[in-house]
Amino acid sequence: MDTLSAVKVAIVTESFLPQVNGVTNSVCRVLERLDALGHEALVIAPGRGPRNVVGSAGPGPDCYAGAPVTYVRGVALPFYPSFVLGLPTRRVTSVLAEFEPDVVHLASPLVLGTSGAAAARRAGVPSVAVFQTDIAGFARRYGFRGTSPVIWWWLRRLHGRTDRTLAPSTPVLAELEQRGVPRLALWGRGVDRRRFNPDHRSADLRARLAPRGEVLVGYVGRLAAEKRPRMLTRLVGIPGARLVVVGDGPEEERLRRQMPEAVFTGFRTGTELSELIASLDVFVHTGADETFCQAIQEALASGVPVVAPAAGGPLDLVRPGSNGLLYAPDDAAEMRAAVNTLVADPALRHRMAARAVESVRGRGWAAVCDELIGHYQELTAATAERERVAGGAEVAGATEVAGGAEVAGAAEVTERERAENAA
Repeated sequence: MDTLSAVKVAIVTESFLPQVNGVTNSVCRVLERLDALGHEALVIAPGRGPRNVVGSAGPGPDCYAGAPVTYVRGVALPFYPSFVLGLPTRRVTSVLAEFEPDVVHLASPLVLGTSGAAAARRAGVPSVAVFQTDIAGFARRYGFRGTSPVIWWWLRRLHGRTDRTLAPSTPVLAELEQRGVPRLALWGRGVDRRRFNPDHRSADLRARLAPRGEVLVGYVGRLAAEKRPRMLTRLVGIPGARLVVVGDGPEEERLRRQMPEAVFTGFRTGTELSELIASLDVFVHTGADETFCQAIQEALASGVPVVAPAAGGPLDLVRPGSNGLLYAPDDAAEMRAAVNTLVADPALRHRMAARAVESVRGRGWAAVCDELIGHYQELTAATAERERVAGGAEVAGATEVAGGAEVAGAAEVTERERAENAA
């Protein structure tokens, strides 16, 4: 698809800076690509008050990659204070009306995204919904059992009102299809090959993390219930290994008590994160509700073999025996065995590391975002064609009515003339 045709894109997102998560990361990369190609964008995101986001380091930016950011009312979830839930608001309609977008991008739509979808329909503008979060799985991990039918009813209703839903992986695409979500397509996620690269492997960092030459087994992610980090405790005591935990969250204190020999780095980003991931020998992931799992892709790009649950997004990323190993999602013993296999076999790790890098080749953000812009342009073209056909039908109808009136008038004149002649 020609990415040179300018498109005006309004992105209505359930999460944005300063919150750092998969949704925010994807939106930022999309905005950067749109800006680089000369497209125009606008962001609508939740906050608490005009600009501030609860549980964050401060307010979000007024502009990102040339796109102005509008914040609408949001509330922090009591059981997850750093997550701000956007509330339905008519302000979305007024902001979109002023911006006049060609397409509305709904990033992981849930509540605020509902307002975005409704506003797009009222304006006659096509909408693209990017499915990114397993809300049903999220709710289940936080003890809201029995809510899945209601959640899926809501999601099916929401996505049914959009023009296209993009799934991040083939397992998720299949589930959405099974759940009755219409108009589906596949759109994965990119990886920054400069930030996540084997060249960032640091001998100095490895010496600090593993002073006795241990094999470094690392986890990168939020330490919260939906990621199931407590499974990491089953990796304690693997001979010759040292566990490195990168991230923070409500489970951190408990994990520190249970794994006193592990290294906890806290939340890291930028160059620090690049070096940490590339300096690992084995990357382990515990979350079983991932729709994609960007952390796994970043580890692979860094040349680190991955151990992950055989569920959701990781099924598209991890090729067992090639760039990593998979384990049954709820089997901690199988996870430990997989990690132990890699720890004990440096030759296997070396082979998998080379294949890990190859497995994500061609998945840079530029190429992935161009795929997305292709979806935008397909939908805008289809909308323009429908309007053209509808306009043509309207003109034809008006012409037919006018022609009929003209014929009827002529017939009436002829009949009158006949009557006068007969008289």
